[in-house]
Amino acid sequence: MKKLLAVLAVLALSISSLTGCGGSTKEESATPKETANAPAENNSADTKDAKSEEETASKETTLTYWYWADNSDYSNKMQEIVKEFNETNKSGITIKAEEQPWDGGAYSQNLFTAAMGGGGPDIATWKLTATPLFTANNLLAELDGYIEKWADKDDIDANLYNIMKQAGGSDKTYVMPWNTQVLYVYYRPSMFKEVGIEVPKTYEEFLTACEKLTRDTDGDGKIDVYGFGMRGAKGGQEPWGSFIHGRGGSFEDFTTDQAVKGMEDFMNLYKKGYVPPTAPADGFNEIIANFKSGRTAMTIHHTGSSAGMVETFGEDVAAFPFPKGDGQWTSMGDTENVIFEKCKDKEAAFEFVSYMAAGKGQQVWCETTGNVPVSKRVQAMPVFQDNKFMKASIEGVSYAGILPILDTTTEWVSTIWPNTISQALSGEITAKEAMETLQKELYK
Repeated sequence: MKKLLAVLAVLALSISSLTGCGGSTKEESATPKETANAPAENNSADTKDAKSEEETASKETTLTYWYWADNSDYSNKMQEIVKEFNETNKSGITIKAEEQPWDGGAYSQNLFTAAMGGGGPDIATWKLTATPLFTANNLLAELDGYIEKWADKDDIDANLYNIMKQAGGSDKTYVMPWNTQVLYVYYRPSMFKEVGIEVPKTYEEFLTACEKLTRDTDGDGKIDVYGFGMRGAKGGQEPWGSFIHGRGGSFEDFTTDQAVKGMEDFMNLYKKGYVPPTAPADGFNEIIANFKSGRTAMTIHHTGSSAGMVETFGEDVAAFPFPKGDGQWTSMGDTENVIFEKCKDKEAAFEFVSYMAAGKGQQVWCETTGNVPVSKRVQAMPVFQDNKFMKASIEGVSYAGILPILDTTTEWVSTIWPNTISQALSGEITAKEAMETLQKELYK
């Protein structure tokens, strides 16, 4: 990691042409006034008003905000949100919002290069996976002091603050929550009714449902419907994590008895035929296609696929949070905000990121994008509570989490996890051997 940071730093510093639009504070210095002959007191309202206006003007601040948007509608909405903030805040703050391309994730690298070169924005939209690189180079402002004084601090679940700290690898907060995507279980109510089961309330009931929903529906001796749509290919580590935690395991040590038992549960779904035989190679497209075709009765994803589910099934699709066993966990995707250490007016910057976290910016953005709000006040609004998929997501916020962000995580997710799972499902290695490999490769 140190070598990587050094190479990136040298590369960034060598690009002298990169100069970003940093924050600028408009400060008007009043000409010193002679006071020897000034009146002892001046209590007129006009003088007080003039003084108040002068103080406000002296605090006017313009800050640059970088963001990416998935489409032009989202981009236009962001510009509207920023315009609203600029017109309504009482602190003389002007946010200059500049859209940047996501570019397959290159956004984070471009942001890092600009920041290391002394440029870049004052504030930026963010992915948690980028946090260690930036904090290691002292590029982000610590937010704990601002959050502690923030009146709406408790409007955000404590678990989300803990995730922000986890991403930075310390007990300090460098990332401000904004919006999330929380995995839940999709299911077909009609299929549950056909086999006479209710929505699982416990982890054991979920495993039982996988078994009961696996059926030969036409009597030809072949399975037509599988209880669960397992994702064994890349990306499957996220729903897999719910099984590990369901038995009381965690990502801190994959080799504990509890974690190994969770792995055995996962493997047994395949060995007993409760998931499609293609599961080891199934990725996102496959699990969604299997569910939509009626081949599976349950699968795991988030609100990003809910519109397509409703289009396919109408009312015959619903969702529930992954249920609790000895432990409980679900994966959380994120888009957050950060303030850069170079920002000259961090209080003004925090006023904006808090507006996005718990103010009107939070509500409007989540209504537009369909992402899960981090504000409890916004979560409680009918527009979110009346949406069954959003409601299942919100119920998972308090126990959602992320994989450890380490030097090894990218390779582990892309190659180690799917290859190891494939070997385990095929019977080449045991659950214990699989978990030992996953532990060794992630924490080496």
